[in-house]
Amino acid sequence: QVQLVESGGGLVQAGGSLRLSCAASGSIFSINTMVWYRQAPGKQRVLVAAITSGNATTYADSVKGRFTISRDNVKNTVYLQMNSLKPEDTAVYYCDAVLREVGSTLFRNYWGQGTQVTVSS
Repeated sequence: QVQLVESGGGLVQAGGSLRLSCAASGSIFSINTMVWYRQAPGKQRVLVAAITSGNATTYADSVKGRFTISRDNVKNTVYLQMNSLKPEDTAVYYCDAVLREVGSTLFRNYWGQGTQVTVSS
């Protein structure tokens, strides 16, 4: 059974920093793209940043220059370093991994449970 567990969320003042982690565990053969999304109250879930197995990255315009996505392939973990946080960054942050389980030939999406990030002004 594959699980993704996020951690690192919390309450921070505007201008502060947080580092989110998302660890994938279970019978994992390989992980392709890992993605961070966020969902603010009353809004749709949107992509924040993504990183491929080759470490190519992409960011939402709203976080470029402030957030950095990285991954540790040995630990099956993706990180999101968030600097210069703004109140509008307040949301539940979810990680998503496209991965293949041991014994399977298919890549599937797996989601974490989400972690709350609240930025006060």
